[in-house]
Amino acid sequence: MTDARTAADRPEGAEIWAAAAAAPPTAEAAKAAPAASPPGEGRDLSRILRVALPLAVFALVIWGWETYVVAYEVPHYILPAPTRIMETMIEDWPILFGSLLQTLRTTFLGLILAVAGGVSLAVLLSLSRLIEYSLYPYAVVLQVTPVVAISPLLLIYMPQEAAVLTCAWIVAFFPILSNTTLGLQSVDRNLLELFDLYGATKPKWAPHWLGRFLSRVKALWYLRRPAALPFFLAGLKIAGGLALIGAVVAEIAAGSAGAGSGLAYRILESQFRLNIPRLFAALALLSVTGVVIFLAMSGLSHMLLRRWHESALKQER
Repeated sequence: MTDARTAADRPEGAEIWAAAAAAPPTAEAAKAAPAASPPGEGRDLSRILRVALPLAVFALVIWGWETYVVAYEVPHYILPAPTRIMETMIEDWPILFGSLLQTLRTTFLGLILAVAGGVSLAVLLSLSRLIEYSLYPYAVVLQVTPVVAISPLLLIYMPQEAAVLTCAWIVAFFPILSNTTLGLQSVDRNLLELFDLYGATKPKWAPHWLGRFLSRVKALWYLRRPAALPFFLAGLKIAGGLALIGAVVAEIAAGSAGAGSGLAYRILESQFRLNIPRLFAALALLSVTGVVIFLAMSGLSHMLLRRWHESALKQER
């Protein structure tokens, strides 16, 4: 029926255009047509541009910054030139590197605790509605309360190192929990019904309550776990950057109380002493650290999803 309607509505001359399109190209047309590019050439050019364009913009900004400072003789305590910041970073590297290691230690410990706590709680929430109804609202309350307001309170009741680590954990915890819970609940209902229809989840020898529990565990392992992996990795990419932010916020709060040795404390110390080049150097290290963490999480996500998930397969076409 569709073909008949299409033929009736087809304008005059359409058969001629269709025959011309279906006919093989002549020798002159083949010579006039541009040569087709190899399949991987466009993809290689796109990869080069993705790296080259941000580097070109960065180099242009640095050049403009350096030129402005030199041309207008801006004092270094107001706006240091990029070359002055690099010299300060090299001279103060022992101090800055020790502070960087302390910030990295807090960040990764907070991220590891957030992954362990977030995934464990998400699994419990997916197994029991009672646990979900009881605990999930408190996780939301923990997330929406600003960590800047929580950190002074933690510094009162906890040791400084534990308080800083707790702040990094609080900020990174909720994205892991929320994304993993969503992934565990996003499994195809048809697959769950098929799984149950074939009796693959409920052993006949077990009591009803035990069979129901085992069925949920098997569905969790064979169906919900693969479905939740992309969601978990997306939450991990968000949590990596947030853990660094939480660590810096907590270090600033601890530094304001007269203690702390992370990069945030070095920024505060440089501000008080008007050592602006060191302040910029510490800020640059924090920015580079955040970018490296994001790239590491993106690489891990691509490595785990590139063979089967649509979000990673599109990048390889």
